[in-house]
Amino acid sequence: MNMIHANNESINVKPPQLSTEFRTRDVIMNAERLGAMHQTRISFVRTLLRKIDREQWTLSTHLWDLDEQGYGTVIYRLNTPEHLYHLVVFCNELADEERNDRVIAQKWDVTFGLVFGEISEELLGNLQANVPLQEAGRNSNMVMVLARANKSVRVFDHIVSSLAVGQQPDLDILAQVGYILRTTAVYGNGKFGIYDFKPLEHSADFDQSFRAQMCAVYLLREFSLDWVDYLAKQKGGSNAAALHPEIKRYLGVGNATGLGMAPYLINHPCVVDQWLTTREEALQATLVCQIEPNETAHFASLIKRAIQHFSETVTINEQQIKLNEAVVAELAVLQNNLMATINQYSTWAEFLQAHHYLSLESQEVIISCLMELYPKRVDAFQEKINADETLSLPKGKVIQDLIDVLERYYQWAINIDFSQPDNSHWFWYRSVDKEEPRMGVRGQEPGADRELALDIARQANKLYLALKPTDPQQLISEFILNQPKYRSIARRVWTMGHKPLGDIQMNVLHKTALPMHLLRCKLSMFGATKFDPRSDRWVRITLFQGAPLFAEVHSDEWLFPLLPDLSKEQGGLTHDRIA
Repeated sequence: MNMIHANNESINVKPPQLSTEFRTRDVIMNAERLGAMHQTRISFVRTLLRKIDREQWTLSTHLWDLDEQGYGTVIYRLNTPEHLYHLVVFCNELADEERNDRVIAQKWDVTFGLVFGEISEELLGNLQANVPLQEAGRNSNMVMVLARANKSVRVFDHIVSSLAVGQQPDLDILAQVGYILRTTAVYGNGKFGIYDFKPLEHSADFDQSFRAQMCAVYLLREFSLDWVDYLAKQKGGSNAAALHPEIKRYLGVGNATGLGMAPYLINHPCVVDQWLTTREEALQATLVCQIEPNETAHFASLIKRAIQHFSETVTINEQQIKLNEAVVAELAVLQNNLMATINQYSTWAEFLQAHHYLSLESQEVIISCLMELYPKRVDAFQEKINADETLSLPKGKVIQDLIDVLERYYQWAINIDFSQPDNSHWFWYRSVDKEEPRMGVRGQEPGADRELALDIARQANKLYLALKPTDPQQLISEFILNQPKYRSIARRVWTMGHKPLGDIQMNVLHKTALPMHLLRCKLSMFGATKFDPRSDRWVRITLFQGAPLFAEVHSDEWLFPLLPDLSKEQGGLTHDRIA
């Protein structure tokens, strides 16, 4: 019988090539470790800013049409060597009771879009009519990114009122939040009829996943800083001060992210494998290096910075408070002993392995710091982010071949006893009313009949149990023909089993499963900082906090944002990038 397969092409079997033995896929793809990740040099916000610097992108204000209260339209013009784009921002009056971070909200303080090409009067009219409606609008397919944001009212009002009377804002208040505007959704990739990712695959500007979205958020940060300066001037006239450049650098853009992000990581396993493999290869390019004095001194300065960052980080989440306190305590000991102990290790791999006893948060901080030490080695991997998402089975394979893959790479799944209630406690579904992913307790809450197929561990487990009694030399095609319900998971297991890192090793149905681990993994790849869990199902973070402003963008590291010390006056900004 002919083989049943997803397509006629055999997958590109890529055996694991992890040179450091202790960094196995079981270690790297452990969900708890993924849930402790931090920003690195190859996070998307970092690679974007290096690209802007390297290619000398320019930004200018194309339209500033706001009233005295700051409502109206603003357009920024972005030039790259490749093309021309515009960030179009609409500022709307919003009552406090209408301000909602949920995806289901219908009004926002700010709505905006990153638009491909020139903005004609006709297109601007279309944008004014539809962008503020977000999902409910009929947006132009020239809109590459569609998004919205709300003010952090406390920070926004405090900054404007302080600047209006000629004073800089209280840093302690800013440290509570870390941003002026907080995005609640940033859509791209053709969603709701906007510009598709496919034509961007050959774009020199935005050919990488989420780069256009990160660019739109970075430009929104520029707007948020210009906005408070403008409103302070409107309110205070000649008495008003401009926001200090160091404070501008400290402020990022906030983001509130919930369960909706978790299914992405499960539904796009090849993308996740590619992201994490690239990150791991970049790390291992560092780990093989001999420890030298210059790099040790740089590493020590980064650890010192991390200690200060986590000391200043404010969160209401008790568990995260404990984790941050542990990082500060552990890294302080490490820093105090570093120069006396570093000679015990010849390579950074030996150093990292020797500190495996630290909390996962501390280990991941160390990893982020190590990846700053050798920019050329690490940055060489930054373009390897996109992935072919095809899941397939090659021709001619037999049952034993698939069993071998399961037993080698899916022990984390096949060892689970799903007859135990705790192992299938949750079910995931999509709320009809809210259009958002939800988790329900099986047997206690309605919705299990509409369960989303995110139960990869359970599916792999069932596949293994179904394969074991089968003739090991039977073609997989025959097995699937008779039991087509296993077609999807068989393709996934085979494909991911032959990827360097494979699936995230997490049973999302388990009673103690924390979706936060999945959110944190993706957000760290974006380049998020200041993780502030509001529960185990949604988190507030900052993007571009501590990043250079567009006018001074550079390629140097800006890991772990710190509260500015305004007692040390900095030189004025250069605006040579502002056309």
